[in-house]
Order: sequence, then C-alpha cells, then structure tokens
Amino acid sequence: MSDANVTSEQLRLFIERIERLEEEKKGIADDIRDVYAEAKAVGYDPKIMRQVVRLRKMEPHDRQEMEAILDTYKSALGIA
Repeated sequence: MSDANVTSEQLRLFIERIERLEEEKKGIADDIRDVYAEAKAVGYDPKIMRQVVRLRKMEPHDRQEMEAILDTYKSALGIA
C-alpha cells in the first residue's frame, strides 16, 4: 500500500468522523431548541434565558467588569 493510499484512507476517516460529529452537534442543537421551546411554553423568556446561560459561562470577574461597564453606559445615556 502506498503512502498516497494510506493518506487517502486517513483523510476519509477524518472526514467521516467530522460528519458524524456534525450530525451529533445538529442533534444537540435541536435538543437545546426543544428545551427553550418547553421553557417558553411554561412562561419563561428564551431570549433572557440565553443571556443568563451566556453570563453563567463567564468568569465572575469578567461578568462583574462587563456589568460595571454596562451600568456606566446606561447611566451616560440616561437609561439607568
């Protein structure tokens, strides 16, 4: 078996793995969308929930810094 054949086989395997992972990712995205829809059906606001999820991913210091800057901007614009 030549190097080209080994390389082709290896590339094919990588591509197939990526395709499987993309399918899994799509399935997970569908599941997440379903959870947001379920939460909305019982009265929660998905847009706010997405913001909360994003905030929870942040480090506490980064979140505090962002909130302080946001408060400064809101105050400067008179919407505080």
